Amino acid sequence: MDKKKVISLIKLLDDPDSEIFDTIRKQLVEEGVEIVPELERTWEGSLSELLQERVEDLIHTVQLNDVKSQLRNWANGGASDLLEGVYLIAKSQFPDLRYEDVDKAIENIKNDVWLELAPNLTALEKVKILNHIIFEVHKFSGNISNYYAPRNSYINQVLDLRKGNPISLSIVYTIVAQRLGIPIYGVNLPKNFILAYKDEVSSIQVYEADENDSVLFYINPFNRGAVFGRKEIDYYVKQQKIEPQKAFYVPCGNLEIVQRVILNLIVSYEKHADPEKVQDLQDLFKIVKM
Repeated sequence: MDKKKVISLIKLLDDPDSEIFDTIRKQLVEEGVEIVPELERTWEGSLSELLQERVEDLIHTVQLNDVKSQLRNWANGGASDLLEGVYLIAKSQFPDLRYEDVDKAIENIKNDVWLELAPNLTALEKVKILNHIIFEVHKFSGNISNYYAPRNSYINQVLDLRKGNPISLSIVYTIVAQRLGIPIYGVNLPKNFILAYKDEVSSIQVYEADENDSVLFYINPFNRGAVFGRKEIDYYVKQQKIEPQKAFYVPCGNLEIVQRVILNLIVSYEKHADPEKVQDLQDLFKIVKM
């Protein structure tokens, strides 16, 4: 970054000529997130409402572009770290959010579960411990009273407030489980999201659903980790009057999970009448819709 050049361009941001402003804005956007501190200093030292509005827009644009670039790299690189994917979606709303902070919060939960685990536990016994630590010790629960609040889908707020929707609670649950070597994976059920406990550890990043995929049972984190079988999914699908599909019964990949998080947020912001947020999220969805 040529600091002198950037400062010179920033000083021209309040030019009344729209063509000149558009040219300057384009050049500054190309400089990327490195110019944000200088833009913030300009905003703080200005009394011009026009300049402040333009600086706010510019900061938002360069920060969102940075998230888009990172999300594209994550998706193209195999989408192996689910936490990184949902962290980037949260970062689009909370630009100062650090991966280390959300990772530490997950690790704290994981360590509490690890202390309770013992050799030769059955699958159900492991789930019982996960449920105890996540829902009783750490007090996670479904946000039923404010179901469509955007904060239910941002991983940092879910970890801070201990409340979420079906997919965000499932994300916390499955990341903790997988870090402990417990084979629990997301299942992309319409109008809901559940987890599957497989009979052996598999690499979800290269996962391909097949008829021989063995699921021992299913888990509903939105219902405090209730365990159930395939028949309950059959009943749910029939009740929802949707055509049964194989994808409703087998694990999905991390890209699909992040897609669902984004779609949930789009619905939330549509209900809150925030078209700008909806557009930003639609742009992010295009990146992960591969």
